[in-house]
Amino acid sequence: MLMPLEILPGSYCGAAPLPAQALLVWNLDPLLLAVLALAALIVRRSPQGLAGVAVLAVAFVSPICAVSVALFSARVVHHVLLVAVAAPLLAAALPRRAAHPGLAFLVSTAVLWGWHQPAAYDAALGDIAVYWLMQTTLLASAIWFWRAVLSAAVGIEAVLWALAGLMQMGALGALLTFAPAPLYAAHALAPLDWGLTPLADQQLGGLIMWVPAMLPYLAMIALLARRSWQAAANPGRGQGAA
Repeated sequence: MLMPLEILPGSYCGAAPLPAQALLVWNLDPLLLAVLALAALIVRRSPQGLAGVAVLAVAFVSPICAVSVALFSARVVHHVLLVAVAAPLLAAALPRRAAHPGLAFLVSTAVLWGWHQPAAYDAALGDIAVYWLMQTTLLASAIWFWRAVLSAAVGIEAVLWALAGLMQMGALGALLTFAPAPLYAAHALAPLDWGLTPLADQQLGGLIMWVPAMLPYLAMIALLARRSWQAAANPGRGQGAA
């Protein structure tokens, strides 16, 4: 049986809120707001970059931050916003550099799967330093992956690597959905306040990672396929922005 983490109330997003409190709990950490403002200033000339910063604000400032302390399913939403929504938007704001996506795919996949190992996950929710190590490595490795995908010289190659990203995310979601027991001590008690057992919360998180999380990947695949078709139809124009 999982033992709940006693140090969880000291996590970055605070103690797990009750459902009645959830929409009132916003994270107004001045340092976080300053970092987001600086990021917005850096990418101010890029609509995609500004959209990416806005997604980060939703993930870290809105009640999602606090609710993700209570529910694993909310933490999955948080991670999906980072690696599948904010990361490709921020990658699109960066200059293109010729790179093969293979290494970036392996590293970003290892980082995502590694942080969902129970010991690593529980450590991140119980210690602020480990929490930020989780967030920065998830975001940085995902930006690296999407930047490599967007920079791929051959359009179909970019589509296939984006599909590989979709498949590894879906595979992790499926494993979490069908796990026979709850895995995370950080969510051993709080889901009960939300009318969920820890296992049901974990299964919901797995389903979110398995199905809805694929939508941003599918959107990127569609954009990359369109770019590939346009490049084939107009070979003299080179690659356009995704």
